[in-house]
Amino acid sequence: MGLGEKKLKVLVVDDDPGLRYSVSTTLRNSSRFNVEEAIDGQMAVDKVKEIGFDLVILDVDMPRKNGLQALREIKEHDPSTIVLILTAYANVDDAIQAVKEGAYNYIPKPVRGEQLVELVDRALEAYALVSRVAASSPVLVEKGRRFIGNTAEMKKVFELVLRLSKVDTAVLIRGESGTGKELVARAIHFNSSRKENKFVALNCSAIPETLFESELFGHEKGAFTGADQRKIGKFQYAEGGTVFLDEIGDMPLLMQAKLLRVLQEKKFSPVGANRELESNVRIVAATNRNLDEMIKRGEFREDLFYRLNVIPIFLPPLRERLEDIENMVNSFINKFNNEHGKKVIGIAPEAMACLKKYDWPGNIRELENVVEYAFVLEETNRLTISSLPEKILRAAGVQTVERNSSSSNIDVNAEPSNRGDITGATSVAQIVDSFDPNNLDFNRQKEMFEKEFIIKALKTFKGRINQTALHANIPKKTLLRKIEKYGINPREYCEPK
Repeated sequence: MGLGEKKLKVLVVDDDPGLRYSVSTTLRNSSRFNVEEAIDGQMAVDKVKEIGFDLVILDVDMPRKNGLQALREIKEHDPSTIVLILTAYANVDDAIQAVKEGAYNYIPKPVRGEQLVELVDRALEAYALVSRVAASSPVLVEKGRRFIGNTAEMKKVFELVLRLSKVDTAVLIRGESGTGKELVARAIHFNSSRKENKFVALNCSAIPETLFESELFGHEKGAFTGADQRKIGKFQYAEGGTVFLDEIGDMPLLMQAKLLRVLQEKKFSPVGANRELESNVRIVAATNRNLDEMIKRGEFREDLFYRLNVIPIFLPPLRERLEDIENMVNSFINKFNNEHGKKVIGIAPEAMACLKKYDWPGNIRELENVVEYAFVLEETNRLTISSLPEKILRAAGVQTVERNSSSSNIDVNAEPSNRGDITGATSVAQIVDSFDPNNLDFNRQKEMFEKEFIIKALKTFKGRINQTALHANIPKKTLLRKIEKYGINPREYCEPK
């Protein structure tokens, strides 16, 4: 469900009519909610089962059925329902128990309007994260058996995230690049009891081996050459929250041993320090590598693997679940409508058929990039074949023709004739039209063309280097080198904030 497309259904449950009115009025005034009311827990459960609600705000102490009992029945009926608990100071322990059983958070009485709206917004953001995780179709494997099937059903995904959010053990997310591993990690964190604390992500493949220990655990001033001041490491910075270790398979063996100690003893020492610090973080790790084979080759510690693999999740590649592409595309269309201020209503059937014939080596991330590419080039209110990248069309066996988009006048997916040089992107007619017979210097003409092409590509993709490199088929290093060579400032083409 696109949160910005329709009003969310909210049920306010309290036996105090004054409080019920106050909470309901605050939400109705925001114009984002359709609000109904219930006077006790039993009526709340009946309404949820009959109508269904996106958000339920429950008092703890109510007749017929109290808030904790109602919460359990509501979550059993539909785990995707967001529940916030209203509580007086004397019932805070009950509210904390409710959070452990699946409530998103609790609101102390008396309820302040700003606090209520802020908490509702945070809950909806967490809901949106899980909605996006549904596109990854995570599979939870427990003791060798599949607990959650390979499904995109929202209820199953919420059951999975709710289950993981209730516990504090390590999670290992496995899947190819682009399948949404970090998104799953964020959804677990922002729906857990640690949600008020930091989520810190670290890409293990991007850290030089000599700096690894300092990045994780920090260092003291003078601990090594260049350590001119004390540094706080990621584990200390994320205290009370979650550390996400992406590409854990690229962690050096020495650091694997030190990470294992943190997992076992909940302590670490900064580099150069003679003291130990307590560590209260949850570790979520991810990898696209075959850790089982790495263990056999002695490249990954078996004891660390079993420490991390307490709750394993597998994210299948997109090529194995092409039937889910349509839902993902519609989700991305909603996202880019909001980002670009457009009103694209969907995708043409023939364009969707092309997407389903492609192999998607970059998985969901590549699909999102392709949808954004089409979004930028499309001039109608529906994504069509003409706005898809040529690699998609070629994979579907569609004959391509030269494009003359009025928005860019370039084909940002044309194959370059020489790797590192940009040619073949503008029609021959354009080159002839701009040809100056008084200036027959080939190198100068080539540089003028390169500069013009790069500027147009940057304009098309709002100054974003990664998007420009991907869709213009230019290696990122080459693009950065050319930008520097021609004195181009990509920030000039970014959208104003």
